[in-house]
Amino acid sequence: MDDTQSVTTLMDSTTSKIQQLQKAFAELESHRAVTLNLKWKQLEEHFHGLEKSLKRRFTELEDQEKEFETKIVQSRKILEKRQAAVISKEQASLESLQEKRDAAVSAITKALEKHRKPYSVEPSCEVQGGPSMFEAKPLDFIPLENNNTEDHIKPFKNDVGEVKFYPELVKLCQDMDSEGLHKFISDNRKNLAAVREEIPPALRAAVDPAFLVLDSLKGFYPSEVSISDAKKDANLLGLRRTCIMLMECLSILLTTLEVDSSSSLISGSVKERAKAIAKEWKPKLDELDADANNGNSLEAHAFLQLLATFGINSNFNQEDLYKLIPMVSRRRQTADLCRSLGLSERMPGVINVLVNNGRHIDAVNLAFAFQLTDQFSPVSVLKSYLNEASKASSPVKSGNASPTPQNDVNEKQLTALKAVIKCIEEHKLEAQYPVDPLQKRVLQLEKEKADKKRATEVAKPQPKRPCANCVGNGAARVANVATDKNFYASRMTDRYPQYMYDRPYAYPLPTDTHVPSFLGTPYSLPPGHGNFFGNGYHYQATYLH
Repeated sequence: MDDTQSVTTLMDSTTSKIQQLQKAFAELESHRAVTLNLKWKQLEEHFHGLEKSLKRRFTELEDQEKEFETKIVQSRKILEKRQAAVISKEQASLESLQEKRDAAVSAITKALEKHRKPYSVEPSCEVQGGPSMFEAKPLDFIPLENNNTEDHIKPFKNDVGEVKFYPELVKLCQDMDSEGLHKFISDNRKNLAAVREEIPPALRAAVDPAFLVLDSLKGFYPSEVSISDAKKDANLLGLRRTCIMLMECLSILLTTLEVDSSSSLISGSVKERAKAIAKEWKPKLDELDADANNGNSLEAHAFLQLLATFGINSNFNQEDLYKLIPMVSRRRQTADLCRSLGLSERMPGVINVLVNNGRHIDAVNLAFAFQLTDQFSPVSVLKSYLNEASKASSPVKSGNASPTPQNDVNEKQLTALKAVIKCIEEHKLEAQYPVDPLQKRVLQLEKEKADKKRATEVAKPQPKRPCANCVGNGAARVANVATDKNFYASRMTDRYPQYMYDRPYAYPLPTDTHVPSFLGTPYSLPPGHGNFFGNGYHYQATYLH
């Protein structure tokens, strides 16, 4: 308010200051040596206009301030009412709980007294052929008065979101249209993250959500496509990712339900059908090769997700499931799958298998996920990984091998260095394992790579240019061979300068992704780091087709 009064005082003094300025202007005009271009009338109108504008703006601000203060007062009143209502409900709940507790204590006391004095009770109090009323019972079986079961069983939690942006999902789930659901997800694959968030609440509209998701798996292994051809079929790969996503969304829906509701959501017939599908898929996992070896197998992931979502893992040998974990170690859902399948205790063995197979980055990620870093030191594992990469990229003797194998091993070492740097940054290990020496080594290898590529480009034979008159110019062409070579060499250097080959490194992508292999900036990843496991390898983006 002091600031407002001071502003008002200053505005009121504007008129007097304008009069003072008029006098000064008149005095200046009386002493002028040249004619002034501006007249006092113009200046006076200008300043009066400014004064009116300032007063109008000041009035508007005062009105806004009063409106804001009114809203604050109203909000405080509403908050006080809500707080009073919450306190009242809490007090009522506490009183109700205390009454139930007193009733339970009273029942226990009476039961104990009767149990201590069994002979003081008349024989007629016992029911013939029935259990004795003096028999002690656990506390869980003591009935509580006014115990309303409806207060404890709720079909859904309040934090389950509603479908706001894609109401078509609700219609497809109501119609139990699994094929339409697949098509809708494929058509909206650019906004897949938003679609994925709305699938769990949309599944609530289905008559049988578990049956709908199970029905969506029927095209996972088409009979007319072999396993080798399936790796090249982009549509099939997209369908498989969608199948996995739908099973994950069903799992999310189950976690939002109470125990009784979630168990009743998957009927016995649906479970039996899920078991039959899992038994049909199990032998096909033996034919996996490339993706299984690098820990990014869609087929193994789908099989494990099927067992976890429908709760049928107890029907399969745990040892077989344990052997499948390395096949999906690079996928971001691995840790959650292992917990759902009850394989958390087997993770030390899985980590050992990964280290022995040269997949140290995956081992570090799982060690952090299951808090096994004391047993498996991340720094030691990463250093071991770089040592093995350095041995593999040791220089070969000149004359025994072509430059191509040496380039391959240097590329492997470069890949290993960048994967380790990314893992260190992901898990914040810089204090234990500084990345500056590693980054210097990366720059050195990239420079060597660029130099070799530039030399290869310069050494490539150039296409012959057609000449205007080829008759009689043979001697001249022979004489100018050296000149032409120098000319083309300089032209090649100008056309392909060094920076053209100093490309930033792009992390290698799995064969089942549909993301460009060149990402743009050094050590950078696309938005949404959830698509990476922090090991320098790109995880499958969130089921993009």
